[in-house]
Amino acid sequence: MSETHTAAAVRRAAGSDPTVRLARLRRSNFGILIMLIVQFVLGMIYNLYGTAPTSTKSIGLFSSPDLALHVVLGILLFLAAVGQLVQTIRARHTLALGLSAVGLLSILGAGFAGLGFTGSGANGASLGMSLAFALALACYVVLAFALPSSSTT
Repeated sequence: MSETHTAAAVRRAAGSDPTVRLARLRRSNFGILIMLIVQFVLGMIYNLYGTAPTSTKSIGLFSSPDLALHVVLGILLFLAAVGQLVQTIRARHTLALGLSAVGLLSILGAGFAGLGFTGSGANGASLGMSLAFALALACYVVLAFALPSSSTT
């Protein structure tokens, strides 16, 4: 094996190869998309079958199994989005960096709006949660199409 092939193999093994980084980024992005869809479904289940908070009565974050799953998945989604942003910084992909940052901020916004909704039942908080979700979903969907596939890199 020549020195060039050996060096390339070492870089790939260490994860410093750009194609490896982009492949990880695509997998991470796909995972976040799946998590966002599941999060949406859990939110809709609670919206249809759960007890809605009112201005005089808040609800606990773990007051029902579906809401508890929604909260736990939201925390995991935040952690996945942070991991995605770190991977994007390492991959040095400018568009991905912007979309990942906006996606992370949108997930944070949805989380804080959800906390506000469980405390007050305000329609604005519910709207904020859904709009932030939609922005996060849009960011990660665009990113799924913007990242080159492993066959083109």
